Amino acid sequence: MAPTLTDVPASGALGRVLADDSAFRAWYDATLPRVYRYLFHRCGRNRELAEELTQQTFVEALRTHARTSTDDPVSWLIGIARHRLADHFRVLERRERGHLRLLARSGPATVAWLGEGEPDDLLVEALRALPAAQRAAVVLRYVDDLPVREVARLLDRSEGAVESLLSRGREALRRALGGER
Repeated sequence: MAPTLTDVPASGALGRVLADDSAFRAWYDATLPRVYRYLFHRCGRNRELAEELTQQTFVEALRTHARTSTDDPVSWLIGIARHRLADHFRVLERRERGHLRLLARSGPATVAWLGEGEPDDLLVEALRALPAAQRAAVVLRYVDDLPVREVARLLDRSEGAVESLLSRGREALRRALGGER
């Protein structure tokens, strides 16, 4: 029988779970789908990226489990996943800034680095077209429903800078979606 989330131990038992192969497999099988779904829907439905970030989440969880005390290991894992996603957006933003500097020196070019693959709908396509910093702020604020203060902390920016990113991101989304909200 497949494990369920009720089979997932509290963190006090997490060390014992990690030491037992069958208990670890049950814990992993029960939590993996939730973590993957969380990331998949927040990274433009990009399977490869969601898989990579999910893997990073579990590696980080295994690395830091001894310093964690929680009664809800799934929320703990989602928190780690949120940090991996924010890190990804920061790296992507740095790359985009580098590409923009190159483009400014070399003249007009395409913007293929903004996202690859076929979007499933207009909103996903519009989100992919946002610069990484705006996309990160919009996803963390409106998809994850985090307060601006938390988004600012995750993105290592001031609250004013995040408000500015959100404003520019919302305006770009309105234009991309033809004025629809």
